[in-house]
Amino acid sequence: MTTTKSMKVPKCWEGPLAALIALTDGFCDEHLDHEYAELARYAIAALCRKRPSPLTNGHSQTWACAVLYALGQVNFLSDRSTAPYMAMADLCGYFGIAPSTGGNKAKLVRTALSMHQFDHNWTLPSRLESSSLSWLIEVDGLIVDARQLPVDMQEVAVQKGLIPFVYKRISETQIETKL
Repeated sequence: MTTTKSMKVPKCWEGPLAALIALTDGFCDEHLDHEYAELARYAIAALCRKRPSPLTNGHSQTWACAVLYALGQVNFLSDRSTAPYMAMADLCGYFGIAPSTGGNKAKLVRTALSMHQFDHNWTLPSRLESSSLSWLIEVDGLIVDARQLPVDMQEVAVQKGLIPFVYKRISETQIETKL
């Protein structure tokens, strides 16, 4: 499924959108990074466009936490070997909600936005190129790494939402000049 990165929302959602973005941006500025902030903005806008929106029930802090929690699950935020790292309980604590509430609302966010781990639509941009699973697609019944396909085939895959972007390999002459 292709996810459009858009900030467009119905007029009635502009206020709640701004309030939620202020919460997530503040948290990301202090504890995470600009990539999480950007993905959170897109996720919140997408939730505002849902009919009916799950954001109609609950507090802003709860939904801000849930969006970041969901993005954290997709991007392994609670894995100590990744940067940035944060325990989900600490994330929930910052927003003043119980970890069980954060987890339950994050599940609603993931379901509403069809989020899953290694989903190129919700993976941090800095991790896309090295995320092998984001590049695996089926071509004529075979699973292939799309980075190995000709550029024209990659362009079609991007249009279909199968891969995040056209990956251009470095030619051997470019590699030799870098050495």
